[in-house]
Amino acid sequence: MFYFYQGSARGRKLQQQMDRNIEMVSTALLPAFIFTWTVLFSPGIASEFVVLPCDQMSFGFHVKNCLSDFNKSMETSGYQEKCPWPNVRSIYIKLKTCVENYTSSTWCNGSKFLVDELFLEVHRMYFPLCGEVHDPPFFTLVMLIAPVIVATLFLPLLCVRLATWNT
Repeated sequence: MFYFYQGSARGRKLQQQMDRNIEMVSTALLPAFIFTWTVLFSPGIASEFVVLPCDQMSFGFHVKNCLSDFNKSMETSGYQEKCPWPNVRSIYIKLKTCVENYTSSTWCNGSKFLVDELFLEVHRMYFPLCGEVHDPPFFTLVMLIAPVIVATLFLPLLCVRLATWNT
Protein backbone atom coordinates (compact mmCIF):
# COMPACT_ATOMS: atom_id res chain seq x y z
CA MET A 1 0.00 0.00 0.00
CA PHE A 2 2.89 2.37 0.77
CA TYR A 3 4.41 1.87 -2.68
CA PHE A 4 1.10 2.76 -4.22
CA TYR A 5 1.10 6.31 -2.81
CA GLN A 6 4.85 6.92 -2.93
CA GLY A 7 4.84 9.77 -5.46
CA SER A 8 1.65 11.46 -4.30
CA ALA A 9 1.13 14.06 -1.55
CA ARG A 10 -0.59 11.49 0.62
CA GLY A 11 2.44 9.20 0.32
CA ARG A 12 4.80 11.99 1.38
CA LYS A 13 2.54 12.77 4.33
CA LEU A 14 2.51 9.12 5.42
CA GLN A 15 6.31 8.99 5.06
CA GLN A 16 6.72 12.10 7.27
CA GLN A 17 4.38 10.67 9.90
CA MET A 18 6.29 7.38 9.97
CA ASP A 19 9.58 9.28 10.32
CA ARG A 20 8.20 11.23 13.31
CA ASN A 21 6.94 8.03 14.94
CA ILE A 22 10.36 6.43 14.54
CA GLU A 23 12.04 9.52 16.07
CA MET A 24 9.67 9.51 19.06
CA VAL A 25 10.15 5.81 19.71
CA SER A 26 13.93 6.06 19.48
CA THR A 27 13.92 9.12 21.76
CA ALA A 28 11.87 7.23 24.35
CA LEU A 29 13.92 4.03 24.13
CA LEU A 30 17.38 5.65 24.27
CA PRO A 31 17.33 6.50 28.04
CA ALA A 32 15.94 3.05 28.83
CA PHE A 33 18.72 1.44 26.78
CA ILE A 34 21.42 3.56 28.49
CA PHE A 35 20.06 2.72 31.95
CA THR A 36 19.88 -1.00 31.16
CA TRP A 37 23.42 -0.98 29.74
CA THR A 38 24.74 0.81 32.84
CA VAL A 39 23.10 -1.61 35.26
CA LEU A 40 23.99 -4.79 33.40
CA PHE A 41 27.54 -4.11 32.24
CA SER A 42 29.08 -1.90 34.92
CA PRO A 43 28.55 -3.56 38.31
CA GLY A 44 31.45 -1.73 39.97
CA ILE A 45 29.84 1.70 39.85
CA ALA A 46 27.24 0.95 42.51
CA SER A 47 29.89 -0.25 44.97
CA GLU A 48 31.68 3.14 44.86
CA PHE A 49 28.78 4.88 46.57
CA VAL A 50 28.54 2.58 49.56
CA VAL A 51 29.07 4.45 52.82
CA LEU A 52 30.91 2.53 55.49
CA PRO A 53 29.42 2.48 58.98
CA CYS A 54 30.80 4.75 61.66
CA ASP A 55 33.44 3.08 63.83
CA GLN A 56 32.39 4.56 67.18
CA MET A 57 34.92 2.57 69.19
CA SER A 58 37.88 3.86 67.19
CA PHE A 59 36.39 7.37 67.13
CA GLY A 60 36.04 7.38 70.93
CA PHE A 61 39.59 6.08 71.41
CA HIS A 62 41.19 8.70 69.16
CA VAL A 63 39.05 11.56 70.47
CA LYS A 64 40.21 10.74 74.02
CA ASN A 65 43.74 11.56 72.86
CA CYS A 66 42.55 14.89 71.43
CA LEU A 67 40.66 15.68 74.63
CA SER A 68 43.58 14.78 76.91
CA ASP A 69 45.82 17.26 75.05
CA PHE A 70 43.08 19.90 75.26
CA ASN A 71 42.52 19.24 78.97
CA LYS A 72 46.24 19.62 79.74
CA SER A 73 46.31 22.93 77.90
CA MET A 74 43.17 24.22 79.61
CA GLU A 75 44.46 23.51 83.14
CA THR A 76 46.60 26.65 83.02
CA SER A 77 43.94 28.91 81.50
CA GLY A 78 42.06 29.77 84.72
CA TYR A 79 38.70 28.83 83.25
CA GLN A 80 37.13 28.52 86.74
CA GLU A 81 37.37 32.29 87.46
CA LYS A 82 36.51 33.86 84.10
CA CYS A 83 35.79 33.09 80.47
CA PRO A 84 39.07 31.86 78.93
CA TRP A 85 37.93 32.21 75.30
CA PRO A 86 40.24 34.80 73.76
CA ASN A 87 43.32 33.17 75.28
CA VAL A 88 42.52 29.57 74.37
CA ARG A 89 41.21 30.04 70.85
CA SER A 90 44.22 28.34 69.21
CA ILE A 91 43.94 25.37 71.59
CA TYR A 92 40.23 25.05 70.79
CA ILE A 93 40.95 25.16 67.03
CA LYS A 94 43.53 22.37 67.49
CA LEU A 95 40.89 20.28 69.28
CA LYS A 96 38.37 20.94 66.53
CA THR A 97 40.87 20.00 63.80
CA CYS A 98 41.90 16.85 65.65
CA VAL A 99 38.29 15.74 66.10
CA GLU A 100 37.46 16.49 62.45
CA ASN A 101 40.43 14.42 61.27
CA TYR A 102 39.36 11.41 63.33
CA THR A 103 35.74 11.92 62.31
CA SER A 104 36.77 11.55 58.69
CA SER A 105 39.12 8.62 59.23
CA THR A 106 36.58 6.60 61.23
CA TRP A 107 33.72 7.29 58.76
CA CYS A 108 31.70 9.19 61.38
CA ASN A 109 31.08 12.28 59.23
CA GLY A 110 27.35 11.62 59.06
CA SER A 111 27.11 10.95 62.80
CA LYS A 112 27.09 14.59 63.83
CA PHE A 113 25.54 13.70 67.17
CA LEU A 114 28.88 12.26 68.31
CA VAL A 115 30.76 15.46 67.54
CA ASP A 116 27.96 17.68 68.86
CA GLU A 117 27.82 15.80 72.18
CA LEU A 118 31.59 16.04 72.52
CA PHE A 119 31.69 19.81 71.98
CA LEU A 120 28.64 20.40 74.17
CA GLU A 121 30.43 18.67 77.00
CA VAL A 122 33.60 20.70 76.36
CA HIS A 123 31.58 23.92 76.47
CA ARG A 124 29.75 22.88 79.64
CA MET A 125 33.04 22.13 81.36
CA TYR A 126 35.37 24.91 80.20
CA PHE A 127 33.20 27.77 78.95
CA PRO A 128 30.23 28.09 81.33
CA LEU A 129 31.18 31.65 82.29
CA CYS A 130 31.48 32.85 78.70
CA GLY A 131 27.75 33.38 78.30
CA GLU A 132 27.36 35.54 81.39
CA VAL A 133 27.02 39.27 80.87
CA HIS A 134 29.06 41.43 83.23
CA ASP A 135 28.81 45.17 83.81
CA PRO A 136 31.76 47.16 82.57
CA PRO A 137 34.08 48.76 85.14
CA PHE A 138 32.78 51.84 86.99
CA PHE A 139 35.12 54.25 85.21
CA THR A 140 33.86 53.07 81.80
CA LEU A 141 30.25 53.56 82.91
CA VAL A 142 30.99 57.10 84.08
CA MET A 143 32.74 57.94 80.81
CA LEU A 144 29.77 56.68 78.81
CA ILE A 145 27.03 58.30 80.89
CA ALA A 146 28.63 61.63 81.92
CA PRO A 147 28.54 63.34 78.48
CA VAL A 148 24.84 62.61 78.11
CA ILE A 149 24.04 64.03 81.56
CA VAL A 150 26.18 67.14 81.02
CA ALA A 151 24.58 67.79 77.61
CA THR A 152 21.11 67.42 79.12
CA LEU A 153 21.90 69.90 81.91
CA PHE A 154 23.43 72.50 79.58
CA LEU A 155 20.69 72.30 76.93
CA PRO A 156 18.28 74.69 78.78
CA LEU A 157 21.13 77.17 79.30
CA LEU A 158 21.94 77.04 75.60
CA CYS A 159 18.29 77.62 74.69
CA VAL A 160 18.12 80.68 76.98
CA ARG A 161 21.35 82.03 75.52
CA LEU A 162 20.11 81.62 71.94
CA ALA A 163 16.73 83.19 72.77
CA THR A 164 18.32 86.29 74.34
CA TRP A 165 21.20 86.73 71.90
CA ASN A 166 19.66 89.52 69.84
CA THR A 167 18.23 91.45 72.75
